[in-house]
Amino acid sequence: MIANNFKELFLRDLDRLLKECNLYPSEEELWIKVDGINNTAGNLIMHLCGNLQHFIGAVLNESGYQRNRDFEFKGKLSIDDLRTEIEATKSQLALYFERHAEDTFSGTYPLELFGYSMTIHYFLIHLQGHLNYHLGQINYHRRILANS
Repeated sequence: MIANNFKELFLRDLDRLLKECNLYPSEEELWIKVDGINNTAGNLIMHLCGNLQHFIGAVLNESGYQRNRDFEFKGKLSIDDLRTEIEATKSQLALYFERHAEDTFSGTYPLELFGYSMTIHYFLIHLQGHLNYHLGQINYHRRILANS
């Protein structure tokens, strides 16, 4: 049940991310910086995909994904490549949650990221919150551009 709940939430919100990406009137607007917002929507999309593919795909699912966090914030991809990254992230997360038993989530997450150990369950909740935090920023960024 926990695995299905996480899978549904992550896939739902990655679908929302794809929808936000597609709601931008032009590809160029994904890369516009708005006063008071440090990152473009395109970079936030890259960051979210890199973050999830690293912490769930590579660390938990041993996917072999190699993260380039610097590129997530400084690089630029085409809108088609952003869509591909979102779909790849969805696939990797679906695979992880389909492969792992419920008792897996009570285990300790392999990395100590905040100065203390935590369960996989706890860290997945953190990642879900992180996804939604940036998803809200992207939505706000898009609406600011639409109203300017």
